[in-house]
Amino acid sequence: MTTPPLAPDAQRHLEESIASVREALTGLRFGTVALTVHEGRVVQIDVTEKKRLKPS
Repeated sequence: MTTPPLAPDAQRHLEESIASVREALTGLRFGTVALTVHEGRVVQIDVTEKKRLKPS
């Protein structure tokens, strides 16, 4: 099954969204990356990082 090609502005938004997700993942060892999507477009990326502390 193939999908129809995207309009140029939608393709650009998709590429920018993917780049933003990659950036959010860079260096993240533990945590979550959550995407908020409205009408098929990524409108928000939330990154929550967890840092493990060694017991003293």
